[in-house]
Order: sequence, then C-alpha cells, then structure tokens
Amino acid sequence: MADKREYRMEELARLAGITVRTLRFYRERKLIPPPRREGRIAWYDDHHLARLRTIGALLERGHTLSGIAELAETFDHGRDVGDLLGLGAPTEETPVRLTPEELADHFAGQATPENLAVAMELGYLGTDGDEIVHISRRLLEVSAALVREGIPLAEVLAAGKRVREHADALAELFADLVLRHATEDDLPRLRPLARSVVEAELSLAMDRRLRKKP
Repeated sequence: MADKREYRMEELARLAGITVRTLRFYRERKLIPPPRREGRIAWYDDHHLARLRTIGALLERGHTLSGIAELAETFDHGRDVGDLLGLGAPTEETPVRLTPEELADHFAGQATPENLAVAMELGYLGTDGDEIVHISRRLLEVSAALVREGIPLAEVLAAGKRVREHADALAELFADLVLRHATEDDLPRLRPLARSVVEAELSLAMDRRLRKKP
C-alpha cells in the first residue's frame, strides 16, 4: 500500500488550483476538515485535496458555497458503506461508486442536502471516504431517468419509500410460503421465482391501469 501523502498549505492550494487565501476561507467555513497539527505546521492529506477538487467542480456546476457546506455536512454524517452493504449479504444488485459531482450530474441540481438525507435514510446511499456508494445501479439509473422526465427527485424518493414498504411485504409473503414447505437454505435458490412473479404481476397491473378510462 502506498504511504499516505501529506501536504503543507501552499502545496495543497497549488495542487487544488486555488490560492492560499481561498484555502484558508474554505477551512474557516468548515468546507474541509481540520488539518493535522505538528507544532505550528498544518498538514493536509489526499482527503483534503479530493474535497477541494469536489468544491471546485460543484462551484462550476452552479452550487453555492452555502449549499456545498450543507452537502459536505450531509456526506460527513452519512452511513458508512459497510453498514449500507452489509458483510457477505447475497444480492443481485450492483453498487455504484460516485464522486459528489458525478451524483450532482445524475440529478441535475436536485442532489440537495434534503434529498441526500432522505436517500441515505432509505439506504440508497452510503459514504466511503470521499466517494458515495449507491446500493443499486438499476435504482440509480431509473431514478435519474425519472428526474430527466420532469419528476422531482423528492417525489421519486417518496415513491421509493412506499415501494420499499410493499416490497418488504412481498418478500415476507414469499419467504413464508417457501418456509412452510422448504428450508431457509432454499430461499437464495428460489428468489428468482419471487422476482418473476412480482415483475409479471406488476406488468399486468400496469396493463389494467392503462386500460382505465381517464
């Protein structure tokens, strides 16, 4: 493993493409975490550099410093990716790693602290250092597509919460069915059958909804 790099203030500012005065301002606004102190010398590391580059990228995308400060606080208090994904849990979903600016690009200015807090509470998002992890590439892509269609992200998340409640109930129903006739060890093998039933029933339900008169 490579040694952890550390920088003095002047070097960090140069690498981030900002002035020392701007760096001091960001530190005073608590946009970056405090440096490590060694006597009178302040040492910064790659975490600080990544945060500064994120600030610059978000400013280019039209975010304000106040908004970035709120985003940083949300990320700093977010769920750890280990808690989000669990250890050894079977899953058919593929997690996605994103920088904060990549997440902002997905949702066209709607990646607000309020929406991120809801997404973290739902367990969609976790943090891993300077990266954000979305638990499911499929959910990320569908959510972004709905936002592009003009549906506010806050409403997409609210709908996701309701879907989660129904999905949990369906998972319990299928698990109870299997466990009446098989064992817990059979659940992973039979889970694709549960998914197929839900997908088919949802497709039929959408057919019925589309046939309804306005």
